Amino acid sequence: MPEKLPKGWVKTTLGEIAKLSRNRVMPMEVPSMRYVGLENIEQQTMKLLGYGHARDVHSSSVQFREGDVLYGKMRPYLNKVWVAEFDGICSAEFLVFPKSDWLNSQFLALRLNAEDFVTFANGKVSGQRPRVDFEALSPFPIHLPPIAEQERIVAKLIVVLTSVQRAEMAAHRALERLKGYRAAVLNAGITGELTRSWRKTHKPDETGAQLLQRLLELRRDRWEQAELQHISNAVKHPTDDNWKARYPDPIPPRTQDMPNFPSTWALASVEQLLQGNHGMAYGILKPGNPVSNGVPMLRIVDISEDGTIATKGIFHVSRALAQEFKRTRLETYDVLLSIMGTIGRTAIVPDRMDGANVNRALAVLKLIDKKLAPFVFLVFRSSWLQTLIARTKMGSAQQRINLSDLRWFPVPIPSLVEQAEIVREAEHRISAAARLTNTLKRQLDHARVTRQSLLRDAFTGRLVPQKPSDEPASVLLECIRASRKAEAKKPKGKRMSKSKPTRRPLLDVLREHTKPITPEQLFDEAGFQPAQADTFYRELASLRKIIQEKKPDASEAKAWPYRAHVLLELKKR
Repeated sequence: MPEKLPKGWVKTTLGEIAKLSRNRVMPMEVPSMRYVGLENIEQQTMKLLGYGHARDVHSSSVQFREGDVLYGKMRPYLNKVWVAEFDGICSAEFLVFPKSDWLNSQFLALRLNAEDFVTFANGKVSGQRPRVDFEALSPFPIHLPPIAEQERIVAKLIVVLTSVQRAEMAAHRALERLKGYRAAVLNAGITGELTRSWRKTHKPDETGAQLLQRLLELRRDRWEQAELQHISNAVKHPTDDNWKARYPDPIPPRTQDMPNFPSTWALASVEQLLQGNHGMAYGILKPGNPVSNGVPMLRIVDISEDGTIATKGIFHVSRALAQEFKRTRLETYDVLLSIMGTIGRTAIVPDRMDGANVNRALAVLKLIDKKLAPFVFLVFRSSWLQTLIARTKMGSAQQRINLSDLRWFPVPIPSLVEQAEIVREAEHRISAAARLTNTLKRQLDHARVTRQSLLRDAFTGRLVPQKPSDEPASVLLECIRASRKAEAKKPKGKRMSKSKPTRRPLLDVLREHTKPITPEQLFDEAGFQPAQADTFYRELASLRKIIQEKKPDASEAKAWPYRAHVLLELKKR
């Protein structure tokens, strides 16, 4: 059964009612104008976050007027739409729809902001950097109301969506405060503030220093047992204890920029807490294709920000490959830390992952005493250690942390009893924050659903009542068509000559001046066209080395610094 339209509405398409502005301009022609880039429009909300200035932009842009609609064609899932509040220029990654007498700009913007249009646009993207063009968007079906009803719809939507937006902003502010609260709890835990009152009434059997000493002795004892077994397997029998001198002492922690800790605590390095010098390693380098009955292999995507490990979608590798990386075979209470890509994500291995493995982006830390794992996990999540991790990152294309750098990372050591109390108190507080976070996220989901429901009602004629006195949208559509036909019949004007204007070498123009000139003056005098701005700046940049290295002769010496002035201006920009 054909869909019934509200009275006075008409079926049409985006391409039939909206015209695309193609008014390109070089920023240097309008240096005082405001510039809007994709980064200046907040996704989903149609809000302007800020703007730049044309004088700081060098690539060709699109000019817009107040009331025009800007639509971000790159990555349309970001849903960047804005109704211009002033005249300016914008990135060529925007489609600009000029203000029209027959189409309310706010109505058009809200229509482009609706979920069904976002879905449609996402299905039309092309290229490595996903973007959509107007030709692909033109067939999108639109139910067009009379202009008077468009204005009533916009007025109603502004009121109700403003209320929804206030609720969303409040939820986002609360989420940010909760994020800060979690960080404060973790930092209070690892600096002893969380157990300040507890220490006044509890005196553990051993201090942090005594615990660390016991762990170091245990570490050496296990090494000696393993070394002695190795010697025995080689059918050698030591006649003295000289072999014990081969024990590699773990490196101590680096202590610069350390927060204050209680006097009963100690400070250890990560390596001092490991089972041995091989107690830390990264996993499988080339996992290949997944297998159905292999060994689970954890990746960064399997670990959430709060350290929870996924239960579904785990990659599996062959048992033969997992055996090659037996040093990273997981045991319950091993600690994981991401060291490549998304760096600093951490987790504790649960029982169900015992025997699994990891890929090369995760480091496995095998502690000398598994009882340390919950507190070490808490330390690694703290903003203090995350900041240290961020400072240690290296690489540009793909950042990473070397295991050699991880070994000296400092870890505060309270007694095991106090560690347990810190973990219990921190988990209690963070769990409460997590419950509130989930509630706020549900509120945001509800707000999103409410927003889209309101837009659906608006664009199907259910948000505001129709009025018999409104001029039907069919009249609007006829006006639009008539306007298009009239515009098509207008003379196109004389074609410009195809002969290319002559350009002069930049250095020749500079030689003619004995006083400083701006890049804009040089651009004009050298005969560049607006579309050649990129070529101009490349040529100008190439002159810097010539001017800086060439020694002028006596006749040029006085004027030479002035000719270099334009390049100094370029460098400032």
